[in-house]
Amino acid sequence: MLPKIEQRLVERLLARFYDRRMLAHVQHQTRLGHVIRGNSITLFKIRPGFDDPAVWLRSPVAQFRYSSVASLWSLYWRDRNRRWQPCEDMTSTRNFEALLTEVDRDPTCIFWG
Repeated sequence: MLPKIEQRLVERLLARFYDRRMLAHVQHQTRLGHVIRGNSITLFKIRPGFDDPAVWLRSPVAQFRYSSVASLWSLYWRDRNRRWQPCEDMTSTRNFEALLTEVDRDPTCIFWG
């Protein structure tokens, strides 16, 4: 389970990230969100469905995993088989914001395409 203090910090950082990344004039077309499950946070993009625009669909972007033993965050990307793979270029860190910055930069185009 993610420690409450860590969860509150991450929630604040993600809210700022969403505000910075998703401009108001495109929020009717796409949004960002996340889900916390155990020690992992999955970041996803939300957009209207092609068949039914009233139904919004989630598309996973990145996953952050917290090791409570080491107090470190790790970053994962989703492969074509829908399996989460560790980002080889990013070492585990205590700084969640550094991993979020890496997702935003996406130098290898594995998160946003």
